Amino acid sequence: MTTTDLLDLRDDIYRRPLVTALERVGIERGWTVADVGAGNGDVSVALATVVGETGRVYSIDIDPRRRNDVASRASEHSQVVAITQSVEDLALPEPIDLAFCRFLLLGIPSPRQGLTQMMKAVRTGGWVVAQEPITSAGRVGHRPISADAPSILHPDLGLDLPSLFHAIGLELTDAWAESPVGYRNGPVVEYLEEMTEATIDNEVVVVPPLMTVVGRKTEP
Repeated sequence: MTTTDLLDLRDDIYRRPLVTALERVGIERGWTVADVGAGNGDVSVALATVVGETGRVYSIDIDPRRRNDVASRASEHSQVVAITQSVEDLALPEPIDLAFCRFLLLGIPSPRQGLTQMMKAVRTGGWVVAQEPITSAGRVGHRPISADAPSILHPDLGLDLPSLFHAIGLELTDAWAESPVGYRNGPVVEYLEEMTEATIDNEVVVVPPLMTVVGRKTEP
């Protein structure tokens, strides 16, 4: 797989670590995957272009209103199945090859429980990929970014991801952190302005690093 397989995510500032993670797990056409906490379905549609018509993508979000967003974006991809479900109650009709989440576990009371449910959904030999931020490491100029939104329960969850994978019995195969940087105009600055509701003028922006952890399920 090459980065050209994910052109639908060209405006996603965290696109590169996702592409790298999919390359590390060796995703192929025909795979069955789950995008957990799918939001508007951008990543689900990108995954559909990779697994092809012989694969399947379960696009899962707790908000039932997201089903319409996913249906609209995935209108040309019949292999995308939208499901309204929380990660804590995750139950799929078949074992899957890959469970993926991004910016999901930081907003639930028990990230370990959510990650455990994702692991249970994966077949033996399959993969779990989670991407969560280290919010306190972000910067606007020399000022740290604070995450005080009520929906963010674990702002630095990225730091805990490797140990969580180990604790639930996943084989940790890779982990790294990436942080997009922006200056003046562009998607990085726009993203941070939207996230913090602040105006950023002529300062270097270091978006909170995204920790990506790749694990494999080695036991039933």
